Amino acid sequence: MLSTVAAAVVPCLGRLTVTSDHRTAPTPGSIIVANHTSLADPGVVLAGLLCLGVQPVVLAAAGLWRIPVLGRLLESGGHVPVHRGSHRAADALDTAAAAIEAGRHVLIYGEGRLPRRTDAAEAPPESFRSGVARLAHTTGAPVVPLGQAGARRVTSGSGAKQLSGLLTAPARRPRLHVHLGAPVHLPPGVEAATNTAHEAVTTAWRTAAWFCTGAGSGPHRVVAYAG
Repeated sequence: MLSTVAAAVVPCLGRLTVTSDHRTAPTPGSIIVANHTSLADPGVVLAGLLCLGVQPVVLAAAGLWRIPVLGRLLESGGHVPVHRGSHRAADALDTAAAAIEAGRHVLIYGEGRLPRRTDAAEAPPESFRSGVARLAHTTGAPVVPLGQAGARRVTSGSGAKQLSGLLTAPARRPRLHVHLGAPVHLPPGVEAATNTAHEAVTTAWRTAAWFCTGAGSGPHRVVAYAG
């Protein structure tokens, strides 16, 4: 349901394109790791993945479950609340591991937070937390890097700027792009695995950012347009 809502709303906010290094959807039971730049990018990512036939279980901040309509959508979709800074934080990885075991794709944001920048420009992913590495080591699942770009042109900056960006996006039609990279298997050791995941997502983000400039596709074929 949440992916379907995102797929309906995002094309109203901008011009979404999707590219993938995969001939088909990623293997069931994969961990999809995305960069996090804006309050709008979860919708962009979900809409892009649905174009590829993927409806993932999402790890997201537990506070989102307190938002009436969104909370019900998250609950009904089996998404995973992350209680940051509490003894319950580790429970999210256990729940995610069970979803992987059941053959679901799991979407996790490696940075675990939004950047503090107030401008709308693109920038490489910030440092990753250890959750991606720990989940991959626990499950043995392949990690699929996802780079998204353009979402900051919808919402970024102060609360007033974010509201203004959201309201004017349908008229501005910013470019939005999602690129799904080739799967990687992380090396042993949390630090090395975290660095490998970060490098892979950064590479995927560069492709997405390149598409958002309108400069061309390079070696990547656009597999889906939305809006």
